[in-house]
Amino acid sequence: MSVLDDQRLARAYLVRVAEPPAAGLVAFVGEVGPVDAADRVRARDCPEKVWQETSARAGYDLAEQDLAEAQRLGARLVIPEDDEWPSWPLHSLTLAHGNGVREAVPPLALWVRGERPLDEAADNAVAIVGARAATGYGEHVASELGYGLAAAGFPVFSGAAYGIDGAAHRGALASEGFTVAVLGCALDAGYPAGHEGLLNRIAESGVVVSEYPMGTSPAKHRFLVRNRLIAALTEGTIVVEAGQRSGARNTAATAGALGKVVMAVPGPVTSAMSIGCHDLIRDAHATLVTSVHDVAGTVGKLSADREPRASPRRRTDRLGPDALRVHEALAPRRAKSVQHVAAESGVPVSRVRALLPALEIDGFAEHGEAGWRRLDS
Repeated sequence: MSVLDDQRLARAYLVRVAEPPAAGLVAFVGEVGPVDAADRVRARDCPEKVWQETSARAGYDLAEQDLAEAQRLGARLVIPEDDEWPSWPLHSLTLAHGNGVREAVPPLALWVRGERPLDEAADNAVAIVGARAATGYGEHVASELGYGLAAAGFPVFSGAAYGIDGAAHRGALASEGFTVAVLGCALDAGYPAGHEGLLNRIAESGVVVSEYPMGTSPAKHRFLVRNRLIAALTEGTIVVEAGQRSGARNTAATAGALGKVVMAVPGPVTSAMSIGCHDLIRDAHATLVTSVHDVAGTVGKLSADREPRASPRRRTDRLGPDALRVHEALAPRRAKSVQHVAAESGVPVSRVRALLPALEIDGFAEHGEAGWRRLDS
């Protein structure tokens, strides 16, 4: 076995023996690595806090079976050591935990069904959440937002529940964009039963995600724990409908604690399903949004002075106007100086100097001894 295989096997064991969020175990893995941590948990040679989190299940060493069952389902265990691990979005959990947000603990690993890389799925993503007992108005708005955001290139995250979640997923699928379902149970739990077909469709073009090992049943506390992942993996969260106390408001509160954008859709003043949204807006905990244009302007990934494009097909569609002009001024085979790029693009030299390193980091440009050239994919 390779080092990566050993690490995956160790993390498969650890995600079963500790109920997330397991702050002590996550910190312990960060200190000694997953393989040593797994060995020491098995041997009961670990800090007291870690043993408290793992003692009830330390003997459940089903890692090989879990990985085999995942493979049978067309799923995989994505770990922080993998290239596709969404390290930057999940770093918000680490920062928030360091600032005292107790439940903001990053996952040890994530079970993923669907071929799309997980880091790509979390790139410029937006969450749409809301009530299970949604009204026709709420489901219509969620579906329209899901459709428009996915068509504009925003991956749409939600929790695959009935009501708003399901409407958002279906809207995104109808646009031929892609959507991500984050579950509060195992991938093989078959929950909710009425969304089995929907989850299969999501897995075909997008991703279904869970931090729970095979056979883990749904439970209320797991859905609340799951909400931190929806908030962390996205740029912002939209609450479409929510009662005074709801899981959607929990997700919004978590998103705010993580420093993410929180948005809410207003509803009829007579609707109990919109009380939560109105509270969030009134208390300045959420920005009022009514359209894809509002969301794009609030999240800041598209220019707020124009409607988003219907169906971007190129990686460069996410570049801003100046960055796109600089990128187009570059040549794939002939290196150019900063001054040459500025002259051809019409972008000031100082701005070009700032944009070129960012383009290089994102894989759009490359700097060599002779100057800058474009990288096309």
